[in-house]
Amino acid sequence: MFRLTGKVAVVTGGSRGIGRACCEALAEHGAHVVINYVRGEQAARECADAIIAAGGTAELAAFDVADTAATETALEAIIKAHGKIDILVANAGISIDGLLLRVKDEDLDKLWHTNVTGSITCARVAMKSMMRARSGRIIFMSSVVGEMGNVGQTAYAATKAAVIGAAKSIAREYAARNVTVNAIAPGFIDTDMTHAMNDQAKEAVLKAVPLGRTGSARDIAAACVYLASDEAGYVTGQVLRVNGGMYV
Repeated sequence: MFRLTGKVAVVTGGSRGIGRACCEALAEHGAHVVINYVRGEQAARECADAIIAAGGTAELAAFDVADTAATETALEAIIKAHGKIDILVANAGISIDGLLLRVKDEDLDKLWHTNVTGSITCARVAMKSMMRARSGRIIFMSSVVGEMGNVGQTAYAATKAAVIGAAKSIAREYAARNVTVNAIAPGFIDTDMTHAMNDQAKEAVLKAVPLGRTGSARDIAAACVYLASDEAGYVTGQVLRVNGGMYV
């Protein structure tokens, strides 16, 4: 089950954290993975090397999803080189936290262009290939705060809610072409972002998680593999919550 042999998967923000886990899991199940990154080429190369060492195939693609022209050019080059994109994981995103009255216009612009415009641009380009093939999987990376909100994350939560709306709309538009579009909403996941939190803050968040622990990037990657597989062919327009019960 969940075999992805022969599939070409593009993962934006794939060099570390959840993105890297998704890259490794997709490759483990047979996909050729294109690892996107903006900075941190070394981390991206380490991810590719790990995939190749494990018997998979991978390549790097440097572009900033917030730059629409660069994103379109890069994805079209991938389609030209491989003839297709079967799986798109729109994972690249940033977080800029702050209470409402402290949110700056430039922060709103950065968040929106990366988290929302970037994801939609990637989907728009990949969809051209998927429509021709009458097959494809698009997976947007949202967040638990996109559904439940969170103090100090008004702008970030808004972008992650927008991603869910985009996924549902695109799912309805292209279901007839056998392209499924879904979102994953991670909860409190053990990543670089959570490592930066102090112990008191972590303890406060964990009190809201019924399972009483953080999730791992591999937990999210497993959900990604499922949604990318043939076994999820009848699942579209959904939000798959991987949050330990934090929001139900």
